[in-house]
Amino acid sequence: MRAVRYERYGGPEVLDVVDGLTPPPVGAGQVRVRVSAAAVGGGEVPIRAGRLRRVLRQRMPAGTGVDFVGSIAQVGAAVTRVGVGDVVWGVVPHGTFGAMAEQVVVPQERVAAAPRSVPAWEAAALPSSGTTALHALTRRVALGSGQRLLVRGAAGGVGVVAVQLGVHLGARVTALAGAAHLDWLRGLGAEEAFDHRRTDLEDLGRYDVIVDLVGTRMARVRDRLVRGGTLFPLALDPTRPIRSALWVVAGGLDRRTRLGAFSNDPSQAELEELAALVDGGAVAPVVSAVLPMEEVSEAHRRLERGGVRGKIVVTP
Repeated sequence: MRAVRYERYGGPEVLDVVDGLTPPPVGAGQVRVRVSAAAVGGGEVPIRAGRLRRVLRQRMPAGTGVDFVGSIAQVGAAVTRVGVGDVVWGVVPHGTFGAMAEQVVVPQERVAAAPRSVPAWEAAALPSSGTTALHALTRRVALGSGQRLLVRGAAGGVGVVAVQLGVHLGARVTALAGAAHLDWLRGLGAEEAFDHRRTDLEDLGRYDVIVDLVGTRMARVRDRLVRGGTLFPLALDPTRPIRSALWVVAGGLDRRTRLGAFSNDPSQAELEELAALVDGGAVAPVVSAVLPMEEVSEAHRRLERGGVRGKIVVTP
């Protein structure tokens, strides 16, 4: 099979499509998925560049990609939840990468029926980012009607879902993003949308919940919470990842507000709930571009330049 691999840290040029790989075997509780589309996660850029090597060590050669959509090609002897031919979406096991391949082998708990209302190349934008927003806003807190939600980095993969989900849950949503995205974010239902380059955090109001997908100036971001409010610091500062991670750990000692830090590991139930939200029209996937696997380096270059709306999707 073919898959994206890299053998050293570096720029987008280190990514390569390797042919002739031996597909991994299928264990008793696993399924083999023939991948139709996979998404490029923004968090994979600093990992590939080696900026997070002290936090997340990669064994080389390393794969890339977490989200995938495809059809079940083979099931293990103990699999009961899905069958051959089912169209599914899912994520690779927590802490690993490798969805950007013609085939993936994952535990049956890592897949669920894909939404039926959107094509595979759109659905691929959602499994990891969508369940991250869903877990934060419905499991870690119960965001409700009239509460104020700030989404910082609102035009990215997780941000666009957090905005839509916040609106669906009845919250008053404020979006911080690049100027080119503001009218579009208001169209998604954001009550307010501000240019992050021209807006001082201190000029914003107070929020019950903040979803931060940027990772910088976190103490100032936290100051925007009401007493008892919750900040989800879902990104590390890529220039200071260890310092950023230590801030999150130390920040848990301040009981006036809460830090809802977590590393997303979605359950099958969350994947199913997300699919229902998509098919019900509450959440729409946002895809900025669809590229063939051979152009995965270009996908990473676009992410490094910034301004990508939603996700870039790659097809085998």
